[in-house]
Amino acid sequence: MMNIRTVLSLLCLVLYTALSSAQDHSLYQQREFVSGSDTLLYRVLYPEDFSESREYPVVLFMHGAGERGNDNNTQLTHGSKLFVQDSVRKRFPAIVIFPQCPKDDYWANARINRDKTPLKIRFRYGRKPTRALGLVMRMMDSITEAPYVKQDQVYVMGLSMGGMGTFELLYRKPGMFAAAVPVCGGGKPASVKEYATQVPLWIFHGARDNVVDPVFSVRMVERLLKEGGTPRFTLYENANHNSWDPAFAEPELLPWLFSKTMEIRNIK
Repeated sequence: MMNIRTVLSLLCLVLYTALSSAQDHSLYQQREFVSGSDTLLYRVLYPEDFSESREYPVVLFMHGAGERGNDNNTQLTHGSKLFVQDSVRKRFPAIVIFPQCPKDDYWANARINRDKTPLKIRFRYGRKPTRALGLVMRMMDSITEAPYVKQDQVYVMGLSMGGMGTFELLYRKPGMFAAAVPVCGGGKPASVKEYATQVPLWIFHGARDNVVDPVFSVRMVERLLKEGGTPRFTLYENANHNSWDPAFAEPELLPWLFSKTMEIRNIK
């Protein structure tokens, strides 16, 4: 049995973690994007000493299926801490956007069989984007028009369902993004022709992923190479579905991402 000192230490750790997470989340301002009768909830982190007279990169981060909802908070569960570190905010001042997908929607247009895992997924890019992805596209059109946004440094990242959404966004908006980071996702391989030689990608997956088969990422990498792309691909041999943990711990991830611009991306 644990003694009282051990129990108190664990309670203090849990309390500290909860308070730290709440503090991190509070840096992300709550926003709503309204388009017609539809509303997209999102959180946004502005750089320290933000000024509309300056220009900043924009990072769009798309969460996984487990963070869907309407609380405008749960989408910050994974990835948000990456951007609130003091060292990161000083070195890479950027506008970071976390939209939240409703519970009954999905970032990617896909038919998913959940009867067993890994999931059976068929991507349907020939159809219109889902309502949630369509809202994200319209929101990004609106945000990137702002004079304080660096048009040549707009990035997209996503994990799991968000990784799938990342691939689909690249297909539907190939001229918007300077670089992309899909984590444990997948997409329609034939679609990469739209951006293979134009958008640098760093793709991550866990070799032991029993939710989204790593083969989905492998197929995307294979087709990107076939179409003349030169993606970075990291397959973690011991990672399961939460490959975002080692991915976000990569010391070169953010330096790599923010080094990409629309003008010089073809020679980096």
